[in-house]
Amino acid sequence: ESILSRIRSFECSQKNAVLVPAAALGAGGMLVYWLRSRHKMKTIEMGDGWWGSGERPLKGKEDESIRPFRIETSDKEIEDLHQRLDQARYAPPLEGAAFHYGFNSNYLRKVVTYWRNQFDWRKQVEVLNKYPHFQTTIEGIDIHFIHVKPSYVPHGQAVQPLLMVHGWPGSFYEFYKIIPLLTEPARHGLNEGDVVFEVICPSIPGYGFSEAPHQKGFDTIATARIFHKLMNRLGFKEYYLQGGDWGSRITTNMAQMLPQSVKGLHLNLIFITRQGLGRIISVMLGAYVPWLVGLTREDARRIYPFMQKNIYDLMRESGYLHIQATKPDTAGCGLNDSPVGLAAYILEKFSTWTDKSFLHKDDGGLESKYSLDELLTNVMIYWVTSSIVSSMRFYKENLSQDPRLTADARVGVYVPTGIAAFPQEIRHTPHVWAKETFKNIITYSYMPRGGHFAAFEEPKLLAQDIMHFVRKVEKL
Repeated sequence: ESILSRIRSFECSQKNAVLVPAAALGAGGMLVYWLRSRHKMKTIEMGDGWWGSGERPLKGKEDESIRPFRIETSDKEIEDLHQRLDQARYAPPLEGAAFHYGFNSNYLRKVVTYWRNQFDWRKQVEVLNKYPHFQTTIEGIDIHFIHVKPSYVPHGQAVQPLLMVHGWPGSFYEFYKIIPLLTEPARHGLNEGDVVFEVICPSIPGYGFSEAPHQKGFDTIATARIFHKLMNRLGFKEYYLQGGDWGSRITTNMAQMLPQSVKGLHLNLIFITRQGLGRIISVMLGAYVPWLVGLTREDARRIYPFMQKNIYDLMRESGYLHIQATKPDTAGCGLNDSPVGLAAYILEKFSTWTDKSFLHKDDGGLESKYSLDELLTNVMIYWVTSSIVSSMRFYKENLSQDPRLTADARVGVYVPTGIAAFPQEIRHTPHVWAKETFKNIITYSYMPRGGHFAAFEEPKLLAQDIMHFVRKVEKL
């Protein structure tokens, strides 16, 4: 019996020696499969939409043709503008106010005088038309975009498609200085000949020459879906994305929606909605021992003093946001009727969002980074298309609910991501915070200078960072 029990014990231990690792392997395999399946499931549902006027037609396929488009103007349009500029009324600014109360009306008089007497809209229309423009109908509305291909591609070199998306109060025109750097880098001193792009810059629906949605609820997720359809219609299966401001959220949603189509995502502003006790502890400890919570010295320099830079400064710069997220049509109707009001409202953002210190300048520092022709061309895109109201509505559609409850709030970004952190951006997000949402950050660059309108203000810096990012992704 003793011998038999020892034999049985030995047989049992032998079985356990096989079964336990097998069971562990099986359980581990199931865990890996479950994690991978969860990873696959964590995408935004693409869905579908209709933003045209009235009900969606029950029959008939949407016209998917790509139509050439040209920006045009007329004597009547220019005469109407001049008449309104001639009738402008101004309120005198407070003494020593600079830009602390908003756009200084003394400087506004100078801008309007230049606009009325020296700005040549016909000439700027020619500048705008130097790149190929197109329109196509998607989900019931006409989508405007420019599509620029390199003039010369060395044999055997791959051209990378890059979709670049603007924000508010910008436009596709923001990218006019960076496009030649990306499509013809060697010609502009960027001799990294291994990376060259063809660039697609659409206008967000309701901005500029893209038709405004006729239905309520048009948000960044709907925009992301439309832009995926646009790229697919242009014949691209995989492509790179780049964005700042609303363009950042739109392209992020695109990466969350169809990650298999996005080769890489490059951003110069990131939105982080996740907060909590961990973030509070990180902020508190970061002021004294930043290294302990993963913050660099540069992060600490850009974040602290925290209340000043992340609460008070943001409150000062976000008054427009509260108006546009609640009652956009009220202020929008006035801006749509007055070119002077429109210019003051838009150009004020190009002052303090470019450099916070410009608040203290009588001219808002506007001409230190941009020319009046450039600034007024952007304003004119809103003016001639009557798109300020529909552009403002985009805030209400996106900010009318708790951002933590939106479809994209709990979906991570798993595509390769590059982040360019410009020092004068409205808000700084450290790498350690960014990686909570962006799970595959390939490059994170502390840019040496520049603010919110990176492509418009520092096109060469941004182009170099995009190229650096794409070069790394292509080597993965």
